[in-house]
Amino acid sequence: MVMGDPGREEYKIQSFDAETQQLLKTALKDPGAVDLEKVANVIVDHSLQDCVFSKEAGRMCYAIIQVNNMPMMALVNPVYDCLFRLAQPDSLSKEEEVDCLVLQLHRVGEQLEKMNRQRMDELFVLIRDGFLLPSGLSSLAQLLLLEIIEFRAAGWKTTPAAHKYYYSEVSD
Repeated sequence: MVMGDPGREEYKIQSFDAETQQLLKTALKDPGAVDLEKVANVIVDHSLQDCVFSKEAGRMCYAIIQVNNMPMMALVNPVYDCLFRLAQPDSLSKEEEVDCLVLQLHRVGEQLEKMNRQRMDELFVLIRDGFLLPSGLSSLAQLLLLEIIEFRAAGWKTTPAAHKYYYSEVSD
């Protein structure tokens, strides 16, 4: 089953049960008519189980935000859940997952912290522990984790000294 209005993006939701499919259809047409937190949780849970669906999930969330014409507050906790998953030891052992974690924190970390500082503190405990504990991290993963720890400590800004340290190879 593929859903979508003519001229709009189409979304593949056939892997969901009938009730969830209806919830997603309604959310895409009229976000105010559904519990957006429930929608976000369904999408994120499915994305965590099926990485192929993740791209589709991002497109769906973006479409819902556009229809709603405002940031989707309901996504704060699911986004945190995804970041917590990326901060687990098995994910930290994969450079591409560390890169994803750090990139997302650069993009939305400051806003997420404003929404829920306690969860950000808990996330950075995992990041710190992942950096400090000998878990076979690559040197690139260690560098990325250290950089994001310093980035947050500096108020979500890169100091000139940190920029020179972390990015000197890039500018040469």
